[in-house]
Amino acid sequence: MLDLVGPKISPEERDILIHPLVGGVILFSRNYESPEQLQHLVSEIHSLREPHLLVAVDHEGGRVQRFRQGFSELPPASVFGEIYDIDAKRAKRLAESCGWLMAAELRAVGIDFSFAPVLDLNFGVSTVIGDRAFHRKPDAVADIAQSYMLGMRRAGMVATGKHFPGHGAIAADSHIDMPVDEREFDDIYRHDVVPFGKLIRAGLGAIMPAHVIYPAVDPKPACFSPVWLKEVLRGRMAFQGVIFSDDLTMKGAHIMGDIVERGAAAMLAGCDMVLVCNQPGEAVKLIDGLGTQNSTLDNPVSHVRLARMHERHNIDRQALLQDPQWREAAHIASELRGHESGELEV
Repeated sequence: MLDLVGPKISPEERDILIHPLVGGVILFSRNYESPEQLQHLVSEIHSLREPHLLVAVDHEGGRVQRFRQGFSELPPASVFGEIYDIDAKRAKRLAESCGWLMAAELRAVGIDFSFAPVLDLNFGVSTVIGDRAFHRKPDAVADIAQSYMLGMRRAGMVATGKHFPGHGAIAADSHIDMPVDEREFDDIYRHDVVPFGKLIRAGLGAIMPAHVIYPAVDPKPACFSPVWLKEVLRGRMAFQGVIFSDDLTMKGAHIMGDIVERGAAAMLAGCDMVLVCNQPGEAVKLIDGLGTQNSTLDNPVSHVRLARMHERHNIDRQALLQDPQWREAAHIASELRGHESGELEV
């Protein structure tokens, strides 16, 4: 999965997107001008291949929402956690509504899925996670996230939990650093892993591992670790969905070598699809380099898993904007943004 430079596909990008090793596109704010332009772009991407390339985006809400003008402003996940401590049932109902809203608006422009929800615990030390996490307590995160996932499912979108086995207990940001979590396996498994396990049992479709080293378990970052991905996630936890790598250009991935070595290591460790973002030259290098290692990539099981990430049903955008359910959900999201700024009493 790679990205695009701007709001249109260039001729060079078109040639890359039809390469057999490319399976998807992740979109960013630079690819967005308006809902109509975005819908046309996604349709053009989908038209290049059959079955179509997956189109994804990070659209969690709060700090991480790539499309804003023309889309509902979504609250950060922590808002639901604050309400949960007062009224758990209400928090879950609001989370389901916002999960549906996020997914329905994206599905209405053709996007297959958002990399959401975040299942990390908010230990109060990680700036990169922070208010992207629902709560500090594992059971609360699982409870709220399951409702959010149910809302996504109602809109026809498969959920992706991240960042396995947990990125919330360390201050370092894997975008710019190599985070190391010194805790023992049992501590991580009894706390951080709990939301992943509960959502897997509820039908979670995909997981993104963290670029974090847990040296008590494996000297490799989780994204490149057969211990975490094959033994724990696939084996012990019986996860049958898609494993997406986090962005291979992030600093936390560099320990594994150059871009081709990173890509090969992630696939061998158990990832079904790897992401290369913001560095088109690195994406080309990876495609060219992995082309000599087809035996490690030709995994029919991965193809079946990835096929499940395609949209479940089409949503007409104009009809959506006239739907009373959309108006109610958009109002809820707006009120929750007010809660974020201290304007809403709960």
